[in-house]
Amino acid sequence: MSESPIPEKTPQPDIMLPDPKKLILSASPHIQCADTVPGIMRTVLICLIPPAAASIYFFGFHAVRILLLTTLFCMAFEWICCKLAGKTSTLGDYSAALTGVLLAMNLPPGVPWWICLIGAFIAIVVAKAIYGGLGQNPFNPAAVARVALLVGFAGPMTAWVTPCQGFFPDAEKAPAAIQVHETERKPDFTTGATPLSLAKMAKTPEEIQALQTPDLLKQCFFGRTQGSLGETSALAVLIGGIALILLKIISWHIPAAMLGTTLIFTWIVSKADPSLTPGPLFHLCSGGMMLAAFFMATDMVTSPTTRRGKLIFGSSIGIIACVIRIWGGYPEGVSFAILIMNALVPLIDRICYKRPFGWHPSSAAAYTMRRGEVK
Repeated sequence: MSESPIPEKTPQPDIMLPDPKKLILSASPHIQCADTVPGIMRTVLICLIPPAAASIYFFGFHAVRILLLTTLFCMAFEWICCKLAGKTSTLGDYSAALTGVLLAMNLPPGVPWWICLIGAFIAIVVAKAIYGGLGQNPFNPAAVARVALLVGFAGPMTAWVTPCQGFFPDAEKAPAAIQVHETERKPDFTTGATPLSLAKMAKTPEEIQALQTPDLLKQCFFGRTQGSLGETSALAVLIGGIALILLKIISWHIPAAMLGTTLIFTWIVSKADPSLTPGPLFHLCSGGMMLAAFFMATDMVTSPTTRRGKLIFGSSIGIIACVIRIWGGYPEGVSFAILIMNALVPLIDRICYKRPFGWHPSSAAAYTMRRGEVK
């Protein structure tokens, strides 16, 4: 009996697998979105142009120097971290550049270059790269860097430069302030107290009332006040923040909850004790409240995902920031409030979780009854 010949195997074509770089992994229901990380980061950077331009207008080359140094240092540390971790460089997603600009917005224009270097190291290496990079950091990198610098280097971080329009301001013509480098004939710049610092030092209703004059409130809203680069003009930050909402990069929930809570809380406190703190308009327009509400607290990685969670998150930041401003040891408390609430984001998401797709109260009740019958 002859054995049947074994049929020769026909050559099979090579399996063509998709490019892993083009695969997008996500949890069901696999909703597709045209937005990409580089696109979102570019849009936020564009929306930061108004406050950055305002800081350059009011502080001149001081602002340009800080913006360039922090951005370059953050991008350099991002490249170094990717090299050490053996990963592809992530400079192309613009996240490091955005962190650098936000860090600059939180720095006084008179800080030395090494403050920018340390701040960039803390923001990129300590607050982001150690946790695995973009999307895995639990705390806002720019807020971490600002708080660390404020605690560790209080002197340079509280040397508030007096705004002078133009790239070559004459410090002798600047408003009355405390001059630095007194041994020189012409100081490099002049410094003075921020509106929040003046509110912290005020002890009588008359002193508090002097901080709520229309002229001072107008200066806080339009610009020309001491503070960080992102604090000098509330109007410029508001323009960029509204653009973020209109472009659907962020939702209105966190900014509205933050600013609304600040408005109500400070109104109640100022009415209860007029000698304690100025009114709500002062707190909305001064300090970093506007910048934090639109550009820092709304960070997608470190903020809640649900609408109810965002309202809780934003209102809590507003309350904590106001408590620190009025009764705390620092004139400004927004960055501290953001970090405190960043730590509570997992708990907020767990409490405010979304119902499963297709969930209905009647089906949930029936499922509960069936489980009770089985038991």
